[in-house]
Amino acid sequence: MSALAHVAAPHDFQADIDLVGGIEAIPTILAVACRVSGMGFAAVARVTEDRWVACRVKDEISFGLRAGDELEVASTICHEIRQSRTPVVIDHVAADAAYCDHPTPARYGFQSYVSMPIVLPDGTFFGTLCAIDPKPASVDRPEVVGTFGMFADLIAFHVDAHRRNASANDAIRSEAFVRGILAASPDCVKVLSAEGRLEYMNERGLDLIQLGSLQDVLGQELADLWPDSERARIRTAVRTAASGVPSRTEGYCPTAKGEPRWWEVSFAPFRVEGTGELKLVGVSRDITERVRAEEERRESAAALEALNATLADHVEARTQERDRIWQVSHDMLGVADGKGVWLSVNPAWTAILGWQSGEVIGRTSEWLEHPDDRAATRAEVARLAAGQTTLAFENRFRTRDGGYRILSWRAVPVEGLLYCVARDVTEQRERTMLLEQAEEALRQSQKLEAVGQLTGGVAHDFNNLLTIIRSSVDFLRRPNLPEERRNRYMDAVSDTVDRAAKLTGQLLAFARRQTLKPEVLEVGAQLRAVADMLDTVTGARIRVVTEAPDAPCFVRADLSQFETALINMAVNARDAMEGEGTLTLRLDCAEGMPPIRGHAAAPGFFAAVSVVDTGCGIAAEQVGRIFEPFFTTKPVGQGTGLGLSQVFGFAKQSGGDVDVASELGRGTTFTLYLPEVEGVIRDEPSEVRDGEAFPTGDGQCVLVVEDNVEVGRFATQILEDFGYRTTWAANAEEALEKLGPDGSGFDAVFSDVVMPGMGGFQLAKILQRRLPHLPVLLASGYSHVLAQDGPDGFELLHKPYSADQLGRILGKIVPSQVRRGSSSESR
Repeated sequence: MSALAHVAAPHDFQADIDLVGGIEAIPTILAVACRVSGMGFAAVARVTEDRWVACRVKDEISFGLRAGDELEVASTICHEIRQSRTPVVIDHVAADAAYCDHPTPARYGFQSYVSMPIVLPDGTFFGTLCAIDPKPASVDRPEVVGTFGMFADLIAFHVDAHRRNASANDAIRSEAFVRGILAASPDCVKVLSAEGRLEYMNERGLDLIQLGSLQDVLGQELADLWPDSERARIRTAVRTAASGVPSRTEGYCPTAKGEPRWWEVSFAPFRVEGTGELKLVGVSRDITERVRAEEERRESAAALEALNATLADHVEARTQERDRIWQVSHDMLGVADGKGVWLSVNPAWTAILGWQSGEVIGRTSEWLEHPDDRAATRAEVARLAAGQTTLAFENRFRTRDGGYRILSWRAVPVEGLLYCVARDVTEQRERTMLLEQAEEALRQSQKLEAVGQLTGGVAHDFNNLLTIIRSSVDFLRRPNLPEERRNRYMDAVSDTVDRAAKLTGQLLAFARRQTLKPEVLEVGAQLRAVADMLDTVTGARIRVVTEAPDAPCFVRADLSQFETALINMAVNARDAMEGEGTLTLRLDCAEGMPPIRGHAAAPGFFAAVSVVDTGCGIAAEQVGRIFEPFFTTKPVGQGTGLGLSQVFGFAKQSGGDVDVASELGRGTTFTLYLPEVEGVIRDEPSEVRDGEAFPTGDGQCVLVVEDNVEVGRFATQILEDFGYRTTWAANAEEALEKLGPDGSGFDAVFSDVVMPGMGGFQLAKILQRRLPHLPVLLASGYSHVLAQDGPDGFELLHKPYSADQLGRILGKIVPSQVRRGSSSESR
């Protein structure tokens, strides 16, 4: 596409490009957008009055457009979308009356097009999510338009969250995102209890079953809404899903107005992140037209027997009835030899993939398979050829329009031939992926709720710490200050920095997005460690008291979720006490868990963590609802109702439960029960104190890599005071240039981790391969890479660090002049 000029975006757009590029979900969104629409190119663009700027692109077919490139907005259809704020969807430009004469498709060489406006919650137009392809495509479908609309809302949510620094209000909008996913589905989507009672249905579902209001059926067993002859089938499918296995069935059920309908119904279990309670997602698809077309078929067993006989005879002796079954099947049927070469395929291959039978027969399916699936498919064919049966093997086949469909295969070998049946499960898998994304978004929104509660207290605590440091420095500047007072003020500065570093470390470890990772925790130690952070949440007028036994008490749980649960209960207690009172954290290690909310007592040993407040208490009629997601008694804007539901979900996920006892005017006690496990008390490593002796430098040269001028200047001064020679590089690229091909003249590299461009961790990896003899020391206050993968063998110094800590580690890793000989000449 020569019309696309590679012009770097101007500086004022770089912030938007960086913002979109930093959203983790964008690559997945673009990949799914291409897969759903069958298009090869997709992009998220910033659109203004005069410019279209690519912030992130996915280009599998070499359209030649990169992130940061820009176009004149008047030359694009996005110009019209910006003005109307409505999507544009084109299956085939040449056949579209509105756009067949439009100059944009010819200029940029596309025939199919989807573009969805991205509008922020405050009404600001940000840009578009668009996809194009040089070939026509069937994109004007509810599932495609709905998916693009949902993704555009999700991008707007993330952009707004980044701009607003991820405030607690984002949790409220995450509910809208979850609802948006359900609203976008073209099918009837329901949420059921584990017993099969109806708790939610999307608007599309109400339309399909011709039901006026959800309240008419809310709380009823779903099976009771079906005819008597179908109820057993529905109950069996519900029980199967409740046992943890997704289920699917088909049956007849007229609408509320009596119109005959046949449905394909699937159920899948999931745990609601806010509650931990087992729920079922039910999806009903109207298959009336398909059933009517198949009314004259024989029963499924006779049809399968006829099909097998037909295939075994290589089609020569097929009867007219068998031929009809072969022709009208909605599944892909085929016969292949032992090497996977297709001998015969039915018309469903054309209906689903677009390929004619003559293009498939006589070849293996390797040319149709997704490159990432070819090895697994060859292995499955080999298994079949060896006499084994395939029951549910999935792979992706390319369609004529360039997209891929997900197929689920069943196959059996008979006398050297492979008889295969494939069902198209693309939409089913994509719906599952979207639900998983919604659950993850909801889980993160619960953590953001707690982080939002921390913000004010953190600012207050840091201002207190800065006050101590500032006052101490002012006194240290006074002349003739007695040595005793000088030492006291220096100790105050050092201790305060340690407290600030500890608080920062707690917040970063707590707030970052991470995979749930259960580990063995000593509850008493964690309870005492979290108490400092709870002081931040509750404020100065609330006294926090911690009561824990001396004997260790171990549980297996996710540390981040444990901290989140304690903070959520503490926030609830703070609000109940209106900012003044006593908050008690108590740990008891007892035998057995009592009956809770009608559930039987549980045997064994449990750690009981109680959070006790002296607040107003909870009304009896509200106690039964406090753990429901989004239920809150607080005014609008002061709570999302996700806090206590997270506590409930964490307790259930960890094999325990949470109980509440409350009396109006007398306070509330929340008790979190977690099963005890066997643990090992590890000896804490002895702390090395500042001021202890360590090897200093004797002229070795250290390359300091630091983008912050003040920190870089300070680090070089420290190292020179310790006897090292230093060279300073402002970034990783400059460091590699100074080191040259062999690192001659340098004895070590001391690098920050987080820098513009190449980071310190990436620099260390390059040096590990290129100069394995050169020691590398990394320094970081926080890095998402290190938080996820650790330092990977490199020495790591945590900011804020002291001069002694820096000197001690360098003294350990930098070879002395005596050991090195005289290899490092003065630079």
